This record gives sequence, structure tokens and C-alpha cells, in this order.
Amino acid sequence: MSKTAFINSPLGITKIVGDENGISVISVLSEGTISTIVPNHLQEAVLQLQEYFEGKRTEFTFKLNPKGTDFQQKVWQELRNIPFGKTISYMDLSKKLGDVKAIRAAASANGKNPLWIVVPCHRVIGTDGSLTGYAGGLWRKKWLLEHENPTTQQSLF
Repeated sequence: MSKTAFINSPLGITKIVGDENGISVISVLSEGTISTIVPNHLQEAVLQLQEYFEGKRTEFTFKLNPKGTDFQQKVWQELRNIPFGKTISYMDLSKKLGDVKAIRAAASANGKNPLWIVVPCHRVIGTDGSLTGYAGGLWRKKWLLEHENPTTQQSLF
């Protein structure tokens, strides 16, 4: 049976849903009540997400169990191959999937990603470098990309 936890993050309340088979949903909400008790099956995911937001983690190792079609699963797996701090275009994503014509289908599967941050759909941008569509809001996408690739001020001396 699935359990749910709500944690605070810099981008809003993070909802985590999962069971002994893995985490099936991670999403961001504008408001909600923080969980006082985190179910056992969710504790590792909570810890790793907190470490991510603290800048101490660049990859996730807890078990995932997202629900989706075979094609969606293939897209989400390809998204997990995008390195931390890097971005690719929707065109690049469709090429990696083996079908340039699948760009709209890949973008649609990207938009249905049920595992916010962990399956890094925020790392997919427009071919022209623009921050195109993001279910969580473009301001969150911008924050995540800057969090993963902070620009450092060059010293003049």
C-alpha cells in the first residue's frame, strides 16, 4: 500500500509517494502540511532530496517505480542519463530515443514525468536554449538549473 510524505523544499512543498516497490510520485505543491512522521519506505527518498536541495547530492539511488506507458518509461529512463548540471534539447532527446520525428511524443512524455527532480525533465530545454514548458512553472525550472550549475563570480585579483 502506498504511503505519502510531505517535506519542505526551497520550491514549495514536495510530495513523495511510494511503497516497498519504490517511489512512484514526487511532485511539488504550492502549499500543504509538512509530515511529522515519514513512513519507512519513503525515508531514503526524503533524505536524498534534502541533500540535493542542500547542494550535497548530485544523483539519486533510491528505488523508483513510476507508472507509465512503455514509451514514457523509455523517455524517463533517457532523462535519467542527462548528467547533473547539463542540459539537452527536446530534439537531442528524440534523437537519443532513435526517432527525430518523436519530438512531440518525447516532449509529452517529459511533461508527464511523475518523479520531479529525480527524473530530471528540468534539464530539457528548447533547441534555441530557451526554458520551454515546465509543469512546475518556469521559475522552478530556472531555479533547478541554476542550483545544479551555479555560475561563479570570477575574481578580478
